Amino acid sequence: MSVNHQILIAGFGGQGILFSGKYLVYTGMLADHEVTWLPSYGPEMRGGTANCSVIISDTLIGSPIVSKPNILIVMNLPSYDKYEGSAAPGGKIFVDSSLITRAAGRTDVDSFFIPATQLAMDNNLKGLANMIMIGKVIRETQLCPYDHIKNTMLKVVPASKKELLELNLKAVDIGYNY
Repeated sequence: MSVNHQILIAGFGGQGILFSGKYLVYTGMLADHEVTWLPSYGPEMRGGTANCSVIISDTLIGSPIVSKPNILIVMNLPSYDKYEGSAAPGGKIFVDSSLITRAAGRTDVDSFFIPATQLAMDNNLKGLANMIMIGKVIRETQLCPYDHIKNTMLKVVPASKKELLELNLKAVDIGYNY
């Protein structure tokens, strides 16, 4: 089965958008796929807009730009409004329904509404709604086997923040099992 995940993650700065992209890139790298990671954020960073393009493929990647994502992860309403129409038909859209109450505007994609921000707050995981979303993405897209999640996390959580390793794993698990 060929691998060609065109992923766009979008939200506010400070929501872990770039970290989510980094995590997904490492899942691809550890599976020996070709990968690209292209972050983009406004000059104000926290509170401003942020998005990240990730490509995971089993063939060479010509450009890091994702214009028609087959996996779209949106963490706020402005991002949903901006990118929902760009998702490829047949793709999957993952929406943080704690912050986005608008219904899906498309019927040619699979939409998943996950109350990630609320789940993070309910589980003392403030700031980890992004990883709850990643857990759901892994479950619904089979981006990587479940048993690869911890190995990837060991690569992306810096040693200086090792206390966050278990919290991130718990967040991914919550999303995976939602």
